This record gives sequence, structure tokens and C-alpha cells, in this order.
Amino acid sequence: MILEMKVPSPGESITEVEIAEWLVEDGDYVEKDQAIAEVDSDKATLELPAEASGTITLKAEEGDAVEVGAIVCLIDTSATKPDGGELAAKEEKKKEAPKMEDPKPAASVSKTYATGTPSPAAKKILDEKGISASSVSGSGKDGRITKDDAVNAVPSMGTPTGGSRGTSRSKMSMLRRKVAERLVEAKNTTAMLTTFNEVNMTPIFELRKVHKENFKAKHGVSLGFMSFFSLAVVRALKMYPAVNSMIDGKEMLSYDFVDISIAVSGPKGLMVPVIRNAENLSFRGIESEVKRLAIRARDGKITVDEMTGGTFTISNGGVFGSMLSTPIINPPQSGILGMHNIIQRPIAVEGNVEIHPMMYVALSYDHRIIDGKESVGFLVAVKEALESPEELLMDNNVMKALEL
Repeated sequence: MILEMKVPSPGESITEVEIAEWLVEDGDYVEKDQAIAEVDSDKATLELPAEASGTITLKAEEGDAVEVGAIVCLIDTSATKPDGGELAAKEEKKKEAPKMEDPKPAASVSKTYATGTPSPAAKKILDEKGISASSVSGSGKDGRITKDDAVNAVPSMGTPTGGSRGTSRSKMSMLRRKVAERLVEAKNTTAMLTTFNEVNMTPIFELRKVHKENFKAKHGVSLGFMSFFSLAVVRALKMYPAVNSMIDGKEMLSYDFVDISIAVSGPKGLMVPVIRNAENLSFRGIESEVKRLAIRARDGKITVDEMTGGTFTISNGGVFGSMLSTPIINPPQSGILGMHNIIQRPIAVEGNVEIHPMMYVALSYDHRIIDGKESVGFLVAVKEALESPEELLMDNNVMKALEL
């Protein structure tokens, strides 16, 4: 029996996916539920599992855009599984280096263009510019130099160094293209402004120093910075609900819950999984959810549902060494908090100069619905909570807050 395997719908509003990579080869025997391909949607990279065991026939190439519901491969379910010997022989064959073909006579390639051969129009332009065809990389078939190549060619201005000047092209994934579109959309459709502040991280450092070992021993997760920042954001959003809102047509849609999107770097680029109802989570709950989502994003197992929604975003550029940045709003949200690296800096404390671990924080917001007073007040509220976590985030009961 031949099973026609179709592209399943990864989520609402997604009409097509792109074959990012086949994990099997045409003619391979696959087991039911075995991952046979990675597919990109405009929201996530997902694995495509085999619907049955059998011999597979691929019906799409890597890089192809395939509509949801279209046939992507065939599986012959009547095929028997090869024995160990056949499998080993097949694997060994794959590992063998391809044999070099005998060189063909010169006459057999007379109709192809040698690399660096210009078209008549390109040759005229290069001659006028005084540029040698051998110094121009052709983008035409078989390396032929086109008219556009000649127009864009620039004479060498200096002594040649003999270094490599090669270029390469690769197709952007559907996920990467969608991220690019959304970033441009945010820039073009929002009145985005950014306000900055700085946080003295000493109180959090001291709390973590005392309790992080016991916290990890009891809960199985580390007591990181994200739980402090998430709970500080939850508190600030309750104080300034406009920041937890978004524009829907001519209306302002506000939420009485907090779904925090956390920007993480995955193997296919930026991903933004969501911590649902963060207002109901403890320090342990936040850290456990952050760990779970980060692992799923890293392993390419994150689902569209896990990245859909979100009412506010936190982005931590500090893990890459960023000192200061202006994060871009994640539409249709209206605010995003940027965390940065922690640097030991001298600051004035009650008239004295002291060195403390300091972090710059940034809030980018949509000025169409969030006023300057609200944006500054929100960021100040975040700063206050982070600098007085025991009082403002733990209700003066550290052991209870950390569930120790």
C-alpha cells in the first residue's frame, strides 16, 4: 500500500511551509514517527514525523515551498525492513567517496563558457572601464559575466593583496524572512521610542549567592535573573496597564493577564516562546518554564502554539555581551524590555563612590498608546523592584518566595 503523506497544518493562519532539510534519502526505509524532515513555517522550525513504516519516496526538494495539505512524500507500507547486513552495506555505500569521472575531450565542452567570459555587452563596458574580465566574478550560467556584472564592477584602487575576495549566496529560511518582515513592520507601523535606565544588581547578586545552591537542589533549576525580571515586569504591568495593551483597529485592547514572550536564539534564528500567565507563577515556576522553553527551542522542538500570543516581551542581549541597545517591538505588542550585560562600575551611593554590578535596561514602546509618563514610570517600577527584590517581589519572606 502506498501512503500519500501530506503536509500537516502547523497552526492557525499558516498556509505553507518550506522544506528546510530532509533527514532521510529517497528510497530509505523509515520507521513510524521517525523524523524525516525539518520544515520551516513563518513562525517556527518543526520536525515532520513519518506517518507509517516503509520505504520513502521524496516528492519535494530542500528549499521548496509546499502548501499545507500537499503531498510531500510517498511511503510504501508493504516494504519489508532491510536486515542488518543490508543496512550496513547501504551506510557503507553512502560513506564511499564518489569516483572521479574520466575527463571529457575539450570538444565536448565547447558550448560552455569558461569562468570569466563576458557577454559582448559586458565586454564593451569592461573595456570602457579598463577592467580585466579575469578580475570580475560572473553571475551568469557557468560563470559568464553579464552586463549587470560589468556595470557593478569597480576598478581596483590599490595594490592587490592576493587575499580571498569570494562571495556566497544562500537562501534565507522562511522563518528568517518572516522575522525580517515583522521587524520592518514594527519600524514602519509603530511610533516606537526607547527609554533607558540602570539597575544596581547587588541585591539580586546577594540573594542568589545565599540561596542559589539550595534552590537548585530542591527545584532542579537554577535561580537565574529571568525570574526576577519577569516578576518585576508583572508588577510594573499591573501598575501601568497601558504597557500591557495593543492596538486593534481603532480600539485599544488591554489584558488582565501577563503572557511574557522571551526572545531566545535557536538553531534557525530568533525564536520567541511565551510564558503563559506569568502573574500566577513563582520564582520556581518562571525558572522551570524558561528552562523548558529554551531546551525545546534549542532542540528545534518548539511548537507554533508555544510561540503564539504574548502581551509583552523580554529580550536579554546581555548574554551576547551587549552593553546597550534599542530593542524592536514584537508586533502587535506595545512594549519590550531589553536586558544587557552586567558591568562592575563606580556609582555614587550616599555621597560616596562605590563599585557595584550595574545593568542598563531599555524599554521600547509604542507611543501611540503609551505616553512618556507611563513608559518612564514602568521602567522605574522595574528598577525599584530589582533593587529591592526582598521587599517588592518577595513580600519580605525570601524562604517562602523561593519555596525553600
